[in-house]
Amino acid sequence: MLIMTAKVPKRRLTLGVAAAALLCCCAIALNFGRALTQEVSAPGTPSPKGIRTNADRVEYLSAYGWQVSEEPVSTQELLIPEEMDASYTEYLALQTGQGFDLEEYAGKRVKRYTYEVFNYPTGESGVQANLLVCKNTVVGGEVLSPRLDGFLHGLAMP
Repeated sequence: MLIMTAKVPKRRLTLGVAAAALLCCCAIALNFGRALTQEVSAPGTPSPKGIRTNADRVEYLSAYGWQVSEEPVSTQELLIPEEMDASYTEYLALQTGQGFDLEEYAGKRVKRYTYEVFNYPTGESGVQANLLVCKNTVVGGEVLSPRLDGFLHGLAMP
């Protein structure tokens, strides 16, 4: 058995511990800063960036589990209002709950692509999925039934 001992002055020991703590704090701060600049999305959700083509949009919806028409049934250009009144409260809450911030796009033009959904869990027909796209980025979306007694919810499969 070999035992080694070393005599280290208290001052050097204190400086060493302080330097190690400072390095740890710097490393944590750098990782925190990186995390803030990275895109925030829930695990398992597709990235909303880089949606350039129709195939990208269909693939984005299929990542949520939806089987949709190969081509959109409707494409519209919309202007997000600069100031949103109380009538937008529920819709903004729906989008925020999915990680989208429509208020960030206030005053900007977006395209809404509407696809027919073929595999809604209840078997209901006529269900549609909308994607709001601004400069190759999905900025909002929902699944809905256009019927009078229809529904509206986020992109996640219920």
